[in-house]
Amino acid sequence: MTATPAGISGAVLLLPFQVSVLGTPSPAVTPTNLLYNVIATPGALYRYRRQGQTGGRLALLLTATRPARQADPVRPSRHIPSPVLIGAGRPAADVAPAALASTFVTSIAGVVTFTILSVHHPGSVAPDWPTGIALGLGGLAGAYTGALIQVRLPDTLIRRIVGILVIAIAARYLWSGLS
Repeated sequence: MTATPAGISGAVLLLPFQVSVLGTPSPAVTPTNLLYNVIATPGALYRYRRQGQTGGRLALLLTATRPARQADPVRPSRHIPSPVLIGAGRPAADVAPAALASTFVTSIAGVVTFTILSVHHPGSVAPDWPTGIALGLGGLAGAYTGALIQVRLPDTLIRRIVGILVIAIAARYLWSGLS
């Protein structure tokens, strides 16, 4: 709910929780986060669409180009991440639905890819299905609520909330690394 108004998937913030609290094995964290996105993101996209926020041309650009670049092992992805767009002054009302649409499409491809890899690769590279589904269902409600309240929040407040949240998580892990 906190990150959705800025167009950031909650999976970004779940990674530390999965590793530190749930003990999700390292290779499975990424596909589990992608599964979370597949389940949670439609809640926000549905709410944004009902509010008339589709992301317009930005959504088409991000959705059409990001998955192809993510899948190209030779040329790494050079898309502009949502926090940069928000930080550069683009309105959250445009960035959020566009970034989340792109995240949704990319996450579907990622879950499928990691699931196929898990059949042919030893180790835990598949999503942790129970964890991803459980967190995703909670994220579904949070994403819907975040999209609902986004239109009532000033862009500067959205930027500050996301900045504070990211700095707090970074500080916590920096502190735990120093201890």
